[in-house]
Amino acid sequence: MDPIDHPMTTLDGACHCGKVRLQFRTAVPIPDLTPRACDCSFCRKHGAAWISDPAGSLRIHAEKQSLRTYTQGSNTARFLLCEGCGVLVAVVTGDNDAMLGAVNAGCLEGERALNTPVTVSPQKLDRDAKVARWGEVWIRDVRIEQGS
Repeated sequence: MDPIDHPMTTLDGACHCGKVRLQFRTAVPIPDLTPRACDCSFCRKHGAAWISDPAGSLRIHAEKQSLRTYTQGSNTARFLLCEGCGVLVAVVTGDNDAMLGAVNAGCLEGERALNTPVTVSPQKLDRDAKVARWGEVWIRDVRIEQGS
């Protein structure tokens, strides 16, 4: 079924301490969302499983100086972690005007309603192939707000 046929659903989430909150809006029905568990050592150690919808949106609201970024591998993606509790909440690439991203399903309220994650291996792709793949599957409307 075409996502256009479905109303947008908002999934709220946060890190453990609540200093980083997020809202993921998607037209994909919840039963059809399947998290992707990246098999790189960083994602495995964090238990990350990513969900996204190219037609959806992601809003990340972080208290001032509570969002930390980490890059590894090809240094193309920036992992977003809470400075306070260390929870990995999202991954982004690009700049503020053209940012793509995915959300760590484990941070979402009701994440247990999602499908069992499937393993993916982006580390087998070169940098250009990764960016092309992310352009196909990641959220295209991403905004990060850092406040007081």
